[in-house]
Amino acid sequence: MASRRLLKKSVNYIIGELFTECIVNATYIPGTDKAKADELMLNILKIQDDFVSRISHTEPGNVKGFYKKFRLDFDSKTNEIIDAIGKLNKK
Repeated sequence: MASRRLLKKSVNYIIGELFTECIVNATYIPGTDKAKADELMLNILKIQDDFVSRISHTEPGNVKGFYKKFRLDFDSKTNEIIDAIGKLNKK
């Protein structure tokens, strides 16, 4: 990791893209459940807050392990969001 600032920018970019995809899906794709989309967008914002705050408060003794766990957690959450976006318009 080059710096916390770049990591925060990357997290914000990825989360922003997922949020935008959710908005586009809810607005332009017919048959999308708007309530589920709104709930998912709220969940995306909570995940963003959680991960940005985790970057700011690293564990002092185990930095390498902290960032490894951070990456695994972030990857799993983004995959969950992507799956949830895909299921928005399935009946």
